[in-house]
Amino acid sequence: MSLRITKELNIQDKQYINDELYRFNLKHFPQDLRGRYEEICLFLKDDNGNVRGGILSEICWNWLEIHTFIIDSGVRKSGYGTKLLLELENIAIEKDCDFIKVDTLSFQALEFYNKNGYQVYGCIDNVGREFKHYYLKKDLKVI
Repeated sequence: MSLRITKELNIQDKQYINDELYRFNLKHFPQDLRGRYEEICLFLKDDNGNVRGGILSEICWNWLEIHTFIIDSGVRKSGYGTKLLLELENIAIEKDCDFIKVDTLSFQALEFYNKNGYQVYGCIDNVGREFKHYYLKKDLKVI
């Protein structure tokens, strides 16, 4: 057999890789956690229905992971970020998640997450040559 490496954007091939990893991982997780996957997206909208912020996240097995979280600069520091985060945490608790994980850069929201009970469990220096990349976790259940 002859194999070759290609560099291309192919949605079907990308889905194949994701599906194969998922199937591999399933073999190692307890039965009650298998198949636990759900996207959770919360949006902050104004009176005209315009999006002013939001959180894009997903539940996978026993955790919820925040992928994207942004609040428009005009409404930042007004408590809406905390309200969105608390709503997401309540959903995670209802969905029986053990913890939430998120990452942020040093110029983004480290202080915000710390204020809301998230703890740094890892950090990479020299991101963009001058920043830090933080990995945070908040336990939702006492283990």
